[in-house]
Amino acid sequence: MTTTFTVNKLLKLLEAFSPIARAESWDNVGLMVGDPRREVRGILLALDPTADLLTECRAHQCNTIITHHPLIFHPLKNIRPDLHPGRLLTTAIHQEVNIIACHTNLDVVPGGVSDVLARRLGLVNPQPLHPTMPETATDDEHSGTGFGRLGELAQPVPGEEFLAGLLQALELEAAPVAGPLPAMVRRVAVCGGSGSDLAVTARQAGADIYITGEIKHAVARWAEMEDFCLVDAGHYHSENPIVQELAARLEQELAAVGQAIPVQASDRQRSPFRLYR
Repeated sequence: MTTTFTVNKLLKLLEAFSPIARAESWDNVGLMVGDPRREVRGILLALDPTADLLTECRAHQCNTIITHHPLIFHPLKNIRPDLHPGRLLTTAIHQEVNIIACHTNLDVVPGGVSDVLARRLGLVNPQPLHPTMPETATDDEHSGTGFGRLGELAQPVPGEEFLAGLLQALELEAAPVAGPLPAMVRRVAVCGGSGSDLAVTARQAGADIYITGEIKHAVARWAEMEDFCLVDAGHYHSENPIVQELAARLEQELAAVGQAIPVQASDRQRSPFRLYR
C-alpha cells in the first residue's frame, strides 16, 4: 500500500539532486506557495510561473507546479489580485495549487540547466565554466558544480554548420551573433539563461564560441572588438530543455519510491518573444 506523498516529501526528493543550499544567496527557491502537508496529486513542470500555466495545471488535473524561475523573487510590498504577481499568488492559493521553484540550485548542479544545454549541442564531457563550491564542501562532494559548461565536440565542424545545428537543436528561427563566426568550432562554452558576465571567462578558457541566453550590448561590443564569437540563444530557448529532463528524472525518482504520481512537462508554454519579419 502506497503512503500519501506530500509536498514536503516532494521537496525532500528535489533536495537530493538540487539542494537549496547550492542556490545563490540572492535567490529565492523552494516552496513559493502551498502547504507542505498537502498531498501531491499531479506535477506540472515549466520554465516560468504564469497564469496560463495555472490553467494548464487544472487541465491536467495537477495540483503542484515546479518552475525554474521563482514566482516570488523580489520582496513583495503588496499582494494585489489585480496585478502580477499578486493575481497569480491569490489564484494559486484559492485553487490550492502548490508552486515550487528550482532556480540557481538547478543551474549549478551536475545534470542541471547548462549540462542539459551542453548535451543538446553535442558537447563531450562538459565541465563547469565557472565552478562554485560552498566553503564547507569537499572536492568530491561538489565535483562538477558551477555555472555554465565548457566542452568539446567529438569532431570539429565549420562555424556555419555548428550554428545551423544549434538553431535546430534549440528550435530557434534565428539567433543574434556578435563577433566573427569561427571558421571551425570544436571547443564550446555554454550557459543557460543570463550568462553575459561569463563571456570573458569563456574566451579565457579557450572556447571557440560561447552560447548563452542573454548578452548585454556592451559585452557584444567587447566580443566584436576581441574577435570572439557570442551567440544569444534567448533566455527561454537556452533554459527550457531542462524542463523535459527534470520531468523524466522526477518520474524515475517517484517510481523508485513506489509513487505513481502523474508528471507532465508543459506542452503549452512558449517563449514570450515572437519574431516579426
